[in-house]
Amino acid sequence: MPELSRIEADGKARMVEVAKKPETLREAVARGALRVRPETLQLVASGGLPKGDVLTVARIAGIIAAKETPRLIPLCHPVSITGAEVDLQLNEKRSRIEITARVKAVGRTGVEMEAMTAVAAAALTLYDMVKAVDRDALVEEIGLEYKSGGKSGVFQRDNSRNP
Repeated sequence: MPELSRIEADGKARMVEVAKKPETLREAVARGALRVRPETLQLVASGGLPKGDVLTVARIAGIIAAKETPRLIPLCHPVSITGAEVDLQLNEKRSRIEITARVKAVGRTGVEMEAMTAVAAAALTLYDMVKAVDRDALVEEIGLEYKSGGKSGVFQRDNSRNP
């Protein structure tokens, strides 16, 4: 198992030094979901919730969160993001709103945390928007699906183990 790069030998947390790392194109994709009751999903689909356009507000929240990640996650480096997309899909079969965030940057460190933070913020925003009609809504399965760039190269989640 690799060493934790943010922990010093004496156990203190630290920010990793990245000045000597080469700049490369970095990309990360994260996914998550908000599980809701079927009638809540129908209200989202029809635009019938009291707070308005749920999906647009959540998409914007996710993009803002990607840009603000170093302000939220203490040891993350500020990254000059070149692109951030947040996609929201209604899944009637599973009664949930599925969230995918894709973040890109050219830099010395990756954008995995930015992608996952985007998903988390979008999911929490969705919860805030539906809680008046569905307090049982549940944020689910936030995780990294893909990342590329940097020394460690490409990571692709093996979803066959956990469909």
